[in-house]
Amino acid sequence: MSPRLIYAIVFIEGFCSLGAEVIALRRLLPHIGSSIIVTAPTIGFFLLALALGYAAGARVTGNYSAIVGRNFLIAALLAGLGLASISVDWLFAHLQPVLVAYLFFIGGILCPLAWLLGQTVPILTNLMQHARTGEASGTALYWSTLGSFLGSLSLSLLVMQWLGVSAAILACTLCLLIGAGLLERGKPKFALAAALTAALAIGFNIQQPVTADTAYADYTISPVDLPKQQNPRAFWVNQSAASLIDDSEPPNYTRYIRHLRQILLDDLGFRDKRILVLGAGGFTLSHREPLNHYTYVDIDPAIREIAEKHFLHEAARGEFIVDDARRFIATTDQRFDAVVVDVFSSHTSIPSHLVTQEFWRATRRVMAPDGVLLANLILDGKLETPYARNLLATIEHVFGRCAVDVLHKAKTLANVELTCFASSQPIATGIYADEKNRADLDRLR
Repeated sequence: MSPRLIYAIVFIEGFCSLGAEVIALRRLLPHIGSSIIVTAPTIGFFLLALALGYAAGARVTGNYSAIVGRNFLIAALLAGLGLASISVDWLFAHLQPVLVAYLFFIGGILCPLAWLLGQTVPILTNLMQHARTGEASGTALYWSTLGSFLGSLSLSLLVMQWLGVSAAILACTLCLLIGAGLLERGKPKFALAAALTAALAIGFNIQQPVTADTAYADYTISPVDLPKQQNPRAFWVNQSAASLIDDSEPPNYTRYIRHLRQILLDDLGFRDKRILVLGAGGFTLSHREPLNHYTYVDIDPAIREIAEKHFLHEAARGEFIVDDARRFIATTDQRFDAVVVDVFSSHTSIPSHLVTQEFWRATRRVMAPDGVLLANLILDGKLETPYARNLLATIEHVFGRCAVDVLHKAKTLANVELTCFASSQPIATGIYADEKNRADLDRLR
């Protein structure tokens, strides 16, 4: 085998192996979020499978090109079918609890794919008779790692951004099939198997149930059954209903949006105020609301066009800034009369860097002296879980006492609306007791 062909094959291996890992992390996002306790084990299992693949490849003693060609074909099948949205959604819908679905996805799709591709470099270095052992392995690892570098960047920053996650899957599948074809040229049965794999991959990925998928989220706009509403529809982000709207005059919105609008427009009487919204959702907070000035910040540059075209059916009101919420509030010089925090990566998952006291302090920094913070949280309806109590305590550690409205008290998970004021300060508290009761003095103060 010529050196150029060997380098091309190991480049494809590196490109597709790390590409598959990036795609897998993106596919897990709608179901279990993107916190460190998700990404770290996923990367760890992937690296373990690669290591086991290296060891397995080192034990191969013959029939080198045929084995790598077979591995590429199976890996293409795993990538094209196993990473497809329809397959991952089915796993998490039918295998419960969610940890079982996660382990099945890792153990049945991602790790076998990594194990197969990990065998490539140790196997093909046996064919590099023109070079010393160190030179052969070093050069092969160079091309493999270069492929990993370019695969991670091009798939995440180019293909996913402009064409979607399904296109990235098809790109990996096609590259693997090309590599397999280069190794197994002139074998009709192998060519037929590769063609069948390509057809299955296209079938699994071309018919997407989502309206659009980007590097950050799956978006679906679907009709919903709501009595006495005209053409009600939901804006789903990562399989979570982010917004509702219909064609009534005036339009109906989801309950938490109505609650936020009531606070801003009725309770606080906002007129000609500057309102910052972290997390765009369906842009319904400012929909047909001409009284105030809205600035939306969202990390996905595609969300506004998707919402306008498929959900609102009209232009969204307000300025739109593409940025990470924490980065924006840390760097902007603007000050706002209200900040609305409504940021989720999946139904119950707020990105971890957006729940810390450092984030809330930075949020307070961009508020006007008499500004208000409105935070939409999804917590248990009784506020009994450690996450609910700790998150509320974190916010009040920065802002002092906040008003807490639980909108769906009978539900396991509920929208919890916090209202905090920039003028408030966290202070030490005491307990009233019969022996030492300062309630009357406190009232006078």
